Amino acid sequence: MPKHILAIDDEAIIRELLTEFLTVLNLRVTGVSTGAEALQVVATDPPDLIITDLQLEESDGLEFIEKFKETLPNVPVILLTGMLFDSKVVEQRIKAKVSAYVPKTTPLSELAKVIRGLLPD
Repeated sequence: MPKHILAIDDEAIIRELLTEFLTVLNLRVTGVSTGAEALQVVATDPPDLIITDLQLEESDGLEFIEKFKETLPNVPVILLTGMLFDSKVVEQRIKAKVSAYVPKTTPLSELAKVIRGLLPD
């Protein structure tokens, strides 16, 4: 059975790209645009991995990461964002909350490596 990935991004094109790409990698993907939708998915169909944007239309992605971690503390979270951070900010503030920080400009092949490294066989 394929691993379930929850992809959260308020940009439809990013959700569609992630869904298509991850499906090719034999992963089951649920794409949502809001944190509220994501929380519903977490409650009804828990994912094996979460990929989320930092800036969501209705809220801050880090707030939702904290909520996910309350419910699913062992599920890895990838922060996929267009915002670029100083390496000190990433190490001090973001790395403590997520399993991986990946800029949106990262090639999909590199994102696949990060995902494979975080998903148990």
